[in-house]
Amino acid sequence: MVAGVIHFLATGGTIAMQRSDRAGGNVPALDGQALLALAGDVSGGALVTVEDWERMPGVHRGPAELWALRERVAELVEGPHPVAGVVITHGTDTLEETAYLLARTVGSDVPVVITGAMRTSSDPDWDGPRNLRDAFRIAADPGAAGRGTMVVFGGRVLPGRATVKLDAFSPDAFGSPHAAPLGSVEREGVRWSSGSPTSVKPLPVHGLSAQVAIVPLVLGDDGRLLDLARPRFDGVVLEGFGRGNVPPGVLPALRRWLSEAKPVVLASRCPFGETGGEYAFEGGGAQLFELGVLPAGPRSASLARMELLLCLSAQVPYGAEG
Repeated sequence: MVAGVIHFLATGGTIAMQRSDRAGGNVPALDGQALLALAGDVSGGALVTVEDWERMPGVHRGPAELWALRERVAELVEGPHPVAGVVITHGTDTLEETAYLLARTVGSDVPVVITGAMRTSSDPDWDGPRNLRDAFRIAADPGAAGRGTMVVFGGRVLPGRATVKLDAFSPDAFGSPHAAPLGSVEREGVRWSSGSPTSVKPLPVHGLSAQVAIVPLVLGDDGRLLDLARPRFDGVVLEGFGRGNVPPGVLPALRRWLSEAKPVVLASRCPFGETGGEYAFEGGGAQLFELGVLPAGPRSASLARMELLLCLSAQVPYGAEG
């Protein structure tokens, strides 16, 4: 680990919550300094500065709050006097959206590390201290430079552009089904499993101005939800079956989206694998792509939505430079 300034942005989430008998459940309670005190020594020789950005559940954060956080991170790592690293604690429910946004829009060699917890300090198996210590170890490690935004959870280091929450309750909640982990945090140190980092040009976006929906499809779907969403949204991500096949009853509504030049992206409801065009039956992926539907690529539905939101806001094609 190297000396330098690691900036800690505390934004809330389960890691900052405690059990309240009065409220009947977990509520925000701990600020950044309290989290550091409970986590133990995280500095590793670095100077740690603490900023209490917010103290809220992840699901309370909307586009405005998300973009404000992005702007603060960009200021810290792209400004005239960048810090050596940034650690962010975040609610796990929407951690993947924030990680994707930062990974796609912040361009700097300074590592940005996001973590959180699935348990609170009121629980005997609280995973917050370990995750927080691991996050600081990664932020201060020389091998983290140039790797952009990363998620550190349960000892694994995951790429910010590919991290999704795979389990609603287990402390081992996060993975990257469409990309290999970057490394791991072990007792003897950080072990990087991937090669040298490669720079990625950030998407030129200046805010989250577009409106993008996700519409999960069901057996016998007739496209009614698609039609209801069309007047209010600029684009949509379809969560199809398997390789991206959809019920044929969806096709008329889908064509109405495309006739208005509103992009439709096809993702799979499966956590692993991508949509493809092998199936040429009515509603099969081959037909959808022929109509002009865009494949989600190596993205879950939630990350495909973030990509489409960013691309529409930047007025560039889906997946541009990414």
